[in-house]
Amino acid sequence: MSQPNNLSSPVTLNSGITIKNRFVKAATSEQLGDKNHDPKPALSTAYARWAEGEVGLSISGNIMIDRTALGEPANVVLDEDSDLNKFRHWTRSATKNGTHLWAQLNHPGKQSPSVLSKNPVAPSAIPLELDMKGVFNTPKALTEDEIWVLIDKFSHAAKLAKSVGFTGIQIHAAHGYLISQFHSAKHNQRNDQWGGSLENRMRFVLEVYKAIRKEVGDTYPIAVKLNAGDFISGGFSEEESMQVAQSLADAGVDLIEVSGGTYESQAMVDPNEAPIKVSTKNREAYFLHYAEAIKQNLSIPLIVTGGFRTAQGMLDAINTGATDFIGLARPLMLYPDLPIQAMNDKQATFDVKRPTTGFKKIDKTLMVDLAWWEEQIHLMGKGQEPQINFSPWLAVWRNFLRIGAMAFKQRRV
Repeated sequence: MSQPNNLSSPVTLNSGITIKNRFVKAATSEQLGDKNHDPKPALSTAYARWAEGEVGLSISGNIMIDRTALGEPANVVLDEDSDLNKFRHWTRSATKNGTHLWAQLNHPGKQSPSVLSKNPVAPSAIPLELDMKGVFNTPKALTEDEIWVLIDKFSHAAKLAKSVGFTGIQIHAAHGYLISQFHSAKHNQRNDQWGGSLENRMRFVLEVYKAIRKEVGDTYPIAVKLNAGDFISGGFSEEESMQVAQSLADAGVDLIEVSGGTYESQAMVDPNEAPIKVSTKNREAYFLHYAEAIKQNLSIPLIVTGGFRTAQGMLDAINTGATDFIGLARPLMLYPDLPIQAMNDKQATFDVKRPTTGFKKIDKTLMVDLAWWEEQIHLMGKGQEPQINFSPWLAVWRNFLRIGAMAFKQRRV
């Protein structure tokens, strides 16, 4: 008897809600916020396309909790100045076909480009170690009062997210953004209750979670996106990450998404940036080794995101118990029907190649990789299909038409 395709099996979370299958659209940079940082109609159209493709759970790109602290020019912001009807239009479209849509709430901390934040904030006044002077300003260390204000902003954004129809929340605690900065002994050198020991460094994410839980109730799902490690010397380690994950599970978090890296070490998009075993790379996903280790003691489900390219690789990861959900970003930008294909054909493969102009320096200067992938979302936002052979030059040009000179100013590493 052939093995069942467990990619189509549902999962019920501790909060009581059920995700209909194992496919998760991981958060992606969309750049589809309008001038007021409300969602453009194109977000509704793009997310409806993923729902039609049978994704079980879609997680939004960064929704910022503070409009004075943006990670990118066209971020969406959810606060008291937001047009909530525009958010409702997005959530109605994205939750068709039984798909869940969760709001990823974030604050960039020091990872806010200087063109957007003249005076960024962080746990400590420590700049990013990057060879790009002027791209990111040295941050101001947060006062304790300011920390509590930010916790309130997270919880207020969560309350609004629930009210406009998001079916859950994901707290972004990975990739070197503010919460991730609190976790890192390299970037958090405070000597108060928010720094020093790991217990103190994880206090911020736990307080954010508790504040959100108080606002949304016990039956509303809350997830955390957590680094398996920063992969930089002196940064957040895998062992520390496992302890934080356990503390989050004990506190009542429903789901953890495993990722890794920061702007200083981009393991989330390039496995060569992380010390990942060859055997793990052969199994496709970047962070399966971590997931397998942590699942020995963790009672809540995991999402592993990054590296999956074949239906068989996804199925093996589920069947071996290495992960509960398959997190997909770039593959779903090119193959919005990927879940349907993978559930119906175990031999399905999904080719994902890095776009290039053919000139590495130009690619880096014009941020071709970022612009090209965003363009795939924008095509879907226009009701069109993604284009695997889309011109990298045209992607850069369209990016320029959307955000002007900002397109050529560094907004990501």
